[in-house]
Order: sequence, then structure tokens, then C-alpha cells
Amino acid sequence: MRKLLAFFLISVTTSALAQDKPTYKIFTKEGKPADFAIMMKEAAKADLTFFGELHDNSMAHWLELQVMKEIFAQRGAVTLGMEMFEADNQIILNEYLSGLIDEKLLLSEAKVWDNYKNDYKPLVEFAKEKKQRVIATNVPRRYANVVFKKGLETLGSLPAEAKGWIAPQPITFDLTLPGYKTMIDQMGTHGAPGTAENMARSQAVKDATMAHFILQSKSFPFLHVNGSYHSQNFEGIVWYIRQADAKIKVLTLQVVEQKDINQVEEGNKGLADFIICVPADITKTY
Repeated sequence: MRKLLAFFLISVTTSALAQDKPTYKIFTKEGKPADFAIMMKEAAKADLTFFGELHDNSMAHWLELQVMKEIFAQRGAVTLGMEMFEADNQIILNEYLSGLIDEKLLLSEAKVWDNYKNDYKPLVEFAKEKKQRVIATNVPRRYANVVFKKGLETLGSLPAEAKGWIAPQPITFDLTLPGYKTMIDQMGTHGAPGTAENMARSQAVKDATMAHFILQSKSFPFLHVNGSYHSQNFEGIVWYIRQADAKIKVLTLQVVEQKDINQVEEGNKGLADFIICVPADITKTY
């Protein structure tokens, strides 16, 4: 009897230890359980889906690819927009997608991120294989930096060609939006007077420019990949899209890291239409 009991306890313990550990769980913005199929049913109906990623999160990058593949499978097309490519590199990106240049030239000529090969190449290669467009949506970083260091008015002195890589001026700003206001409050009095506001304006220039090139593409369904900051709480790029055309059906997805992914932490509720909870100790890509 003792042997049987010992065997039973060992079996139960072993079974508990061997249980599968989920790598992600999906919830609605209210925190109600959902799943990939439910999320993709909504994405398939959207004109524009934003995937708010954590740049170093391996699960986020894998899921981006799955979302892209599923939108393509359901709609037969998907245009990919990427924060990770700047607008002045669009011609290089097009040349690569068309087969005119090879990857070596793409990597050397475009300002690709250091983690491109691991994290973003699969998306670009899927687009290339399926002959889908990839839009470089971000403002050239030098102009965002100029706004931060010298103020927004500096953009007015740029030549016409350079202005073509930025959202049309004058750019509307609402620095009372919680995302920008938090940035200003966190920076406080560090730096010269106006520095905190310039930091927020430089972020807003990025958001406005990404929205501009999404709209300019006139190509739906559209999947846009960006850092979560740029679309969370339906602000950032989403705010600019809705200011320009409220009829566009927008869906937002966002990855968050939590120690316990069985329910959404209170602070993560409402960040997006669907919240993808990933273990905090997930492998980082850099």
C-alpha cells in the first residue's frame, strides 16, 4: 500500500511538473480571455492592424509573422508597414523586393536596425515571396533629432525633397495626450527650457509621419509593426490616422510582459483591442 501511495504521489508530482507552459495568452482590452483565432477574425475585418511590439521580445516577432500570414491567408493580400524602415530608404527597399538588388546591398545601403536579420527579415521575406508591398513609414531619424535639439520650426527650412519624407506641415500636435504628457512629465526640468516638449514633439513627428505614409499607400488590408508606445491606448499613430480619416477600421494589438500571464494586470487593460501577455522571462533577441 505504501509503495502504491508513493508511486501515486510521484506520478502526480511528475505530471504537475511536466505540464505545458503557455508562451502567450490573448485577452480583450477589458481583460476577457480570447485566443489567436478570435483575434485574427477581427484582424481580417480591419483595414489597418497595428502590432505594438517590444523590440527585443522574441515571441512578439514570431507572432507578428503569424498575424501577417493569417491576414494574407484570409484576405489574399497584406501591405506591411514598418517603423524600422525610414521613408528615405523606400526606394532601396523597393529595389530589394523587386529583385533588383540583393540582401547585401539592402543591409549596407538602408539604415536597417541591428536586429533586422533575427527579428524583421522574416516579415520582409514573406512580403517578397508573396509579392506584397512593404512601406517604410518612419521619419528619417536625423529630422526627429533636429526637432528634439533645435525645435519644430527647423523643419520649415528643409529643402522640398527632405520635406517629402516627413508628414506634411504644419503638423498638428496635442501634447496633452497622455502618452506625450507622460513623456514630458518624466523628463521634467532636465535639459534646457523646452527640451521636454521638444522630445514629445519629436515623437509626435514620428507618429504623424508614420500615419501619413500609411494613408498615402492607399493599400488595405495593412499591417503596421511598431514599438508599442506608438499605438498603445489608441494614441500616437492611431490618433493621427483617426484625425485624418475616422472611417478607417483600425484594430490594435499589443504585447506586454507579465510574470503571470493567466490574467491581464490592471495596468495593462485598455492598452489595445487585444492584449497579448507573454512571460517576462521570455528569451530576448538582443
